[in-house]
Amino acid sequence: MHEVKAAQPRRQGSMRALQLMAVSVFVVAALGATFSAHAQGHRGPGMGDGGGHGGMMMFDGAPQQIGRSVDGMLDGLNASAAQRTQIKQIATAAAADLKAQHEAARGMREKGMQIFSAPTVDAAAAESLRQQMSAQHDQASKRRLQAMLDIAKVLTPEQRAKIGERMKERQAVMKDRMQRMQQERAERGQRPPAQK
Repeated sequence: MHEVKAAQPRRQGSMRALQLMAVSVFVVAALGATFSAHAQGHRGPGMGDGGGHGGMMMFDGAPQQIGRSVDGMLDGLNASAAQRTQIKQIATAAAADLKAQHEAARGMREKGMQIFSAPTVDAAAAESLRQQMSAQHDQASKRRLQAMLDIAKVLTPEQRAKIGERMKERQAVMKDRMQRMQQERAERGQRPPAQK
C-alpha cells in the first residue's frame, strides 16, 4: 500500500510536467504560425483598401509592393500627393521594423523545434521560449498599431470614414462567403453516399 501511495505523487508530478510541456510546445507552435502568417502577407484587421491592397499587407514586402498597397488603399479617397508620400514613408518604416521582428521570430521557431526534438524535452526552456515569443508577438502588434495610428493622422475624418465603409463591405462579403461554404458543407454531409 505504501509503495502505491508513494508512486502516485511521482506519477502526478510527471503528468504535470508533461502537460506543461505540451501546452508550451502548442503555444510556441501557435505563435510561430501567427508570425509566419504575417510574414507571408496575410491580411489582419486593419484599414481597408480599394482593390485588394492595403490593410496589414502595407507592412509586408518590398518598398514597391508597399507603395502599390498604399496607392490601392488611397484610390478613390482624393488623397493628395503629400498624403501618399507620407503614408508610404510610414508604411515603409514599419515594414523595415517588422522584417527584423519576423527574422527574430524565425530564430525562435527554430529554437522551439530544437527543444521539442531533443532526447529530453526541457519544459522550463519551452516555457521561457513561449514567453519570449509572446513578447515578440506583442511588440509586432504594437508596431503595426502605431503605424496605423500614424497613418490615421495623415488622413482626413472623411477619408477614414470611407475606409471604414469599405471595411464593412468587405466584412459583409466575407461573412456571406463563409455562410455559403458552411451551407455547401452541410448539404454535402446530408447527401446519401453514392452506390457502387
